[in-house]
Amino acid sequence: MDIDVLGALAVRENGVSVAPTAPKPRQVLALLAFHADRVVPVSALIEELWAGEPPRSARTTLQTYVLQLRALIAAALERGAEGGGQRGGGARTAKDVLLTLPGGYLLSSGGGRLDVREFDRLAGSGYRAMDAGDFSGAARLLREALALWSGPAFADVQSGVQLDMEIRRLEETRLCALDQRIEADLRLGRHRELLAELTVLVTRYRTHENLHGQFMLALHRSGRRGEALDVYQRLRGTLVRELGLEPSVALRRLQRSILMAGPENLAESAAQAGGERLVRV
Repeated sequence: MDIDVLGALAVRENGVSVAPTAPKPRQVLALLAFHADRVVPVSALIEELWAGEPPRSARTTLQTYVLQLRALIAAALERGAEGGGQRGGGARTAKDVLLTLPGGYLLSSGGGRLDVREFDRLAGSGYRAMDAGDFSGAARLLREALALWSGPAFADVQSGVQLDMEIRRLEETRLCALDQRIEADLRLGRHRELLAELTVLVTRYRTHENLHGQFMLALHRSGRRGEALDVYQRLRGTLVRELGLEPSVALRRLQRSILMAGPENLAESAAQAGGERLVRV
């Protein structure tokens, strides 16, 4: 079974989609798919579907959704068997794929591909490369990890409490990987190549200090000191107005470094400022 959640939900058995179009069964599959090969408690599924106000028939209704998912899985398995795609060692049934276990349900991936696991593997390797000073390797690995995202996680799934929590967590992991990939590119001197991307990112994440600091640094290294200082002032205005906060010490230090740098030592002071790790708001 191949599972994609970093964008639109896609769950395929033998290459055949088993994702229902009805919102509630799709929610159930999404949560099971995200936690593939682990038991998802019935209580978590009920909370996801009905947000603390389940009907009296909640368990029966959930069982109905599970039966609908198994019917889709059975059809996919049958098509795989007809096409010779069934592996040896005995026919796999829908109940082998979507198991009922004490306390909950488990969706078995059968050793298939999960995009979120691949993202975690590549991002982890990228972070280790950063720690080792291999900025080229880090940029490549983190770029590969981020390429697995085709849009917001579970983009076409109606989400409840459980999925909303996972979506926020996944978005934070994506931002961390993006932050480190940009950091690696800056260390490789790719500041001009980053300008267009950072222009979009600071508009989207208006209070994200690291991205603003990276944009300031990229502009500064490109000889655009005035624009770098404007970025700081816009961020400061947003932080004060919306959050009642001043920029972090590290960002203020970067701003002073850019402000004091003359044309003759622009690149040198920017490189020194780039060594500072900024704090994310």
